[in-house]
Amino acid sequence: MRRPIRAIAASCAILAIIAVVGLVRPLCAAEFKDAVSAYNSGDYATALQILKPLADGGDVQAQIAIGSLYADGRGVDQNYTDAKAWFQRAADQGSSRAQFNIGSLHYHGQGVVRDYAEAVAWFERAASQGYPDAQFMLATMLVEGKGTAKGDAAAVKWYQMAAGNGHSGAQFNLALHYAKGKGVAQSDQEAAKWVVLAANQGHVLAQYNLGILYSAGRGVSRDEAEATSWYRRAAEQGYVLAQSTLGLRISEGRGATHDKIEAFLWLNLASARGDSRATRHRDSLAQTMTGGQLAEAQRRVRDWKPLVPQPKQ
Repeated sequence: MRRPIRAIAASCAILAIIAVVGLVRPLCAAEFKDAVSAYNSGDYATALQILKPLADGGDVQAQIAIGSLYADGRGVDQNYTDAKAWFQRAADQGSSRAQFNIGSLHYHGQGVVRDYAEAVAWFERAASQGYPDAQFMLATMLVEGKGTAKGDAAAVKWYQMAAGNGHSGAQFNLALHYAKGKGVAQSDQEAAKWVVLAANQGHVLAQYNLGILYSAGRGVSRDEAEATSWYRRAAEQGYVLAQSTLGLRISEGRGATHDKIEAFLWLNLASARGDSRATRHRDSLAQTMTGGQLAEAQRRVRDWKPLVPQPKQ
């Protein structure tokens, strides 16, 4: 029996990203750089002061940045209505990022009445310009039938576009469609290919599922050591199921060196997050450990912190 690849729920958020790229008016680059410096130092009020005349003069990036400040409540009182007004000015100039942000506001009902159909319309505009996040959200809404008729084949088309643009969430969801044969011919090899791409970008569910694929030999050659390696990457990011699975594999010496202290670490971390399987195995393991081993394991538990994912080069 095939072990299913675990799915991820779709989510959507305003992109509060200020980047010194793609400026509409190159002469404003210096001022915009000053705004970015103020923003990065947490001086949002100064950033807003610098950005305002640029935005009033039609600078798209400045308009988006101010909209993001209002959406996040940084340097100003949070106000989604004002955020939408600034995004709208940039969207009217054809900005795909602004179009995506307006779609996000309609999706969440922030500053507007929640309207999935309107969100789809805005995501389509941005997606048609090649904006990966919009392509991802449009595909996800097609899968869920939110604001549009359900359509797996159409969703796959947009996931493929976003995945080709490097969107890790789209790469993972595309893998799910290939694994299940939804909207596309079933192919374990294609599923594995896209899972690998997402996992290498630090996508935690892709990393966990790649561990499943290597352990099962599904779409890839079976390799328990490689499976453990990917479970570890997901566990290090704090994914509970990966922590539980990794702890159990280390306690068994499956694809890893048997190590009671490290096994206890991962099982205890998962147990603290409510994983009952991890609790059972941790308690059983503890009965075979010395006092010194338990003390060292507890020290590692106290010192443990999740890692920030780094894309694999």
